[in-house]
Amino acid sequence: MASVLDIINGISQAAANAYDGSHDERYTADGEARKVGLKREEGDPILDSREMDGFNIKYYGNKICVEYHGEMKLKEVHDANKFENDINSRLNDISKYLKKEYKKVTGNALSLTKEGESDILVQHMSNIRSWVTAKQFYKVGGMDGVLEVNADSTSEDRLNKAVKDWLELGHGPKPKNVTRKKEK
Repeated sequence: MASVLDIINGISQAAANAYDGSHDERYTADGEARKVGLKREEGDPILDSREMDGFNIKYYGNKICVEYHGEMKLKEVHDANKFENDINSRLNDISKYLKKEYKKVTGNALSLTKEGESDILVQHMSNIRSWVTAKQFYKVGGMDGVLEVNADSTSEDRLNKAVKDWLELGHGPKPKNVTRKKEK
């Protein structure tokens, strides 16, 4: 069984192997093409116009957050059902890629369980284009012993707990070897 550090290192390496240009065997060091499912993989990276998109991962205890970001034309965004399905399929393609590449890197299987709905944010950039950011949380299998991030607590609750814990440190016995000089 892999340790938590091994799992995190494997996921990080799998994500790092999806660099721009890794989809074409001509531009990879090992000569192996890696298809993630991003728009930038369509066409030639040098000769065609570039699509700007990518993904990153963040760790939240025993979960990871896969975040997709990219540019889209406004006419693609206006058809809400098609747009949402397209973004969700990209997130699913990214998770499939991570599982497949993790298997190549470590030799072990990766279990990612989708948690909740995806969060999609569209921001206006110009009259033609917009920025899209989408997040999806996945629970990572095999990360036993890792504390789950408590989404219910607020920053104020955590601050109050930290202050109370700090104040409790002062309630112990006083040191006996400290003497005070009496002033005249």
